[in-house]
Amino acid sequence: MKTFEGFTHGVGIGGWMTNYKRLKVIEVSKRMWISPGDMEHFMTYITKDDVANIASFGADHIRFTFDQIVVEKYDEPYVYREEILNKMEEFFGWCREYGLHVLLNLHHAIGAYCDCPDEHDLCINPERRARFTALWVMLEKRFHDQNHVAFELLNELPTNDYVEWNSLADETLTELRKLNKDRYIVMGGVEYNNVSGLKKLHIWDDDRVVYTFHFYSPHEFTHQRGLLQGAQHIYNREMPYPGSIQKYREYREYFGWDVGDYGKIERMDREWLWKQLQPAADWIQSHPDKILYNGEFGTIRHCPLPYRIAWFRDVIAFCQKYEIPYSIWNYLSTPYDGNRFSLVDDDNRKILSPDFIKLIQGDLDSIEL
Repeated sequence: MKTFEGFTHGVGIGGWMTNYKRLKVIEVSKRMWISPGDMEHFMTYITKDDVANIASFGADHIRFTFDQIVVEKYDEPYVYREEILNKMEEFFGWCREYGLHVLLNLHHAIGAYCDCPDEHDLCINPERRARFTALWVMLEKRFHDQNHVAFELLNELPTNDYVEWNSLADETLTELRKLNKDRYIVMGGVEYNNVSGLKKLHIWDDDRVVYTFHFYSPHEFTHQRGLLQGAQHIYNREMPYPGSIQKYREYREYFGWDVGDYGKIERMDREWLWKQLQPAADWIQSHPDKILYNGEFGTIRHCPLPYRIAWFRDVIAFCQKYEIPYSIWNYLSTPYDGNRFSLVDDDNRKILSPDFIKLIQGDLDSIEL
């Protein structure tokens, strides 16, 4: 597989210009408002010290996530907030100073909110399609000379309509290539970027297109007791990794679901995990001349630390086996975020464990569990 130059092992930043609020818990008529408090948050939450901190962890890139409504006014199409663009440019400068590449990721597009089931019409709404492409064209023109920045067109498309998404992605890529033939463009698939959706993603004749997937299996482990996860919040139980499969079977039985493959194994461990990741290995075998990137994977903050480290270790071991570059989710989270996945203390921003630094760097042999 080809090398994703400058983007081999990174860290994502959420809670800044995305997930600054959980829109699904806000009244629909007010979801797309950007308040004065939001703007103050965007201007102050991440600083140059945070970039220095991430660089000190040994990462080579930051996956910087943002929402369309943070940059573009929801009710004023094609009107962009200059103060946000200036802050982005400042951030890119900090990253360049500390030798970090940046993956600029549109986390939530208008009409494509993975958290909100009533915001799923991006690919079939002509106006929203046009705004989506225009946003990326604007960003390319604005940051054309920022050659350490790659673009990720969309985070997790909340639909299975891969035909419509492939056409929108292709339209946007075509317009971007008129302006810049060298920029890395990262493409994710349908099904919330699940690894199984890779096979539905169009393959472009373009050496600078990168393909990506996310991984959060088993969800009852990675999101255990999560405030925003219906079943996990109801079940409210600590889930081990690695460990006996019994609690996982009981989880499915509690909701009246078929235990499925949990009935055939005795442990939740690396063997099960790697079977879930196998579609990535299959994709690489089918497309050896392309780049595949694990752009997001993580565990909720209150998951016991030894379990978190063990799970990260096994996912990264798979990535190393197949030479898949990766970015861990997430540097830090706002304290009121119902899905806190942070690697650092959200108050003092100190790494929660030295083993997290080893994981970021891919130094798995020195981790003792």
